[in-house]
Amino acid sequence: MTERDRDAAGRARNARPRDALGRPLPRLATGEPTAGDRALPPAEALATAQQLLDAGRPFHAHEVLEAAWKSSPAPERDLWQGLAQIAVGLTHALRGNARGAVALLRRGAGRLADYPPAGPHGIDVAGVRESAMALADRIDAAGIAGLDPASLRLRLR
Repeated sequence: MTERDRDAAGRARNARPRDALGRPLPRLATGEPTAGDRALPPAEALATAQQLLDAGRPFHAHEVLEAAWKSSPAPERDLWQGLAQIAVGLTHALRGNARGAVALLRRGAGRLADYPPAGPHGIDVAGVRESAMALADRIDAAGIAGLDPASLRLRLR
């Protein structure tokens, strides 16, 4: 039995290489570079996540947003967690998982509900929520087949 990857604190980690959509590859394969779990300052986290989203790499954007969520002050945690969940929803859509995409897009949008339309750090909360809900509704109604990959792009600011 192979030992599970763990960080210095003993928490389980998966150090296997991953493809562009975050799917694990065989241990010796060459995978996509990851964003890691180091928290960036909010402006840098948003810029990095946006670059990854624009490049069609929402799984990797999710990693950046998740690190920001885990290190953010309590009043902003739902905001960052919601953004991370929306990025996972986009990942599910790109992987062809309609049910997972709809669930995560809606869950993430719901976490943003208590923030003002122009949120902290210049985040376009209203635009992100509207885009996530519209995409979830579209996938729920028509499925993923024929979905234009450009419709999976998201603007955070």
